[in-house]
Amino acid sequence: MNDQTSLKGGALAQLLEEKFEIVCILGPTGSGKNDLALEMAGKIPLEIINFDSRQVYADLPVVTAQPSPEEQLICPHHLYGFLNLFDRVSAGKFVDMATQTIATVHERGNLPVLVGGTGLYLRSLIYGLADIPQISPTVAEELKNQLEKYGVEPLRDELERVDPEYSATISSKDKQKISRALAVFKTTGVTFSQWHRDQNKTPRFQALKIGITKGLTELAPWLRLRIDKMMDKGALDEVGRAWKKSGYNENCPAFSGIGCREIISFLKGDASLEQAMDNWYKSTRAYAKRQLTWFRKDHNVHWLDHEEIQNIYKLFNNEA
Repeated sequence: MNDQTSLKGGALAQLLEEKFEIVCILGPTGSGKNDLALEMAGKIPLEIINFDSRQVYADLPVVTAQPSPEEQLICPHHLYGFLNLFDRVSAGKFVDMATQTIATVHERGNLPVLVGGTGLYLRSLIYGLADIPQISPTVAEELKNQLEKYGVEPLRDELERVDPEYSATISSKDKQKISRALAVFKTTGVTFSQWHRDQNKTPRFQALKIGITKGLTELAPWLRLRIDKMMDKGALDEVGRAWKKSGYNENCPAFSGIGCREIISFLKGDASLEQAMDNWYKSTRAYAKRQLTWFRKDHNVHWLDHEEIQNIYKLFNNEA
């Protein structure tokens, strides 16, 4: 991150006084993004908007680490826990909802603060959606047949070869996104990630992007602890109820998120609870690595390390 910006001392407070339309707090899963937003809420009239693709499901607040009801009382929160198990949110749908929410927050005279870890959603919001041509029906049908015959793994491996950048940002079990990205490449000869890089470079919003720099070595023990806390809060029962509600359909869109499929493997008897939790940790760590890879390519991010975040907390609490 040598060529990216780091914030020191009161620099964040100074930046927040500038005229940004939105503030975006980003970083890997479990790094403390919402904690920072809530600290800011104590000093700044703001409203938090989610840009995490998994925290949208109403039946899975614990396993997707949605802000608690108590945290959501501190300031208004938007786009959390509103979707049923069988629905999906595309980047386009997210952009529409977030754009409308930002306008509403501005009308109330508050600052929209976007918090999350789905990099494609944030880039699409700020720079607009890529104008990708229509997918060939023949290609789409071929991929559908391959998926039904061989499963998702061969398609995932192919996507990793042709478009490792996009592959690194999505779940290895997400059949829809994997098939979509391969269909784009096979139809146009251009990768999904390249289409998005070539999109409009003029931002739709003046955005201040704040990143939390926790690396994998620092983050790893916190990820294990975080999973333990989710289990203590009832993640096992939560996923069990949702799985039953879905008709025991493990291919339900809501279950593509990390934690759900691992718990379901235990509920099905395919893994012990210890194995399921270990797999959950490994998947979470791999996802955090993919997020770091994505966000480190954005040279407009102002990065905060742990010490700097603590200084910000002190500043907000008039201790500095």
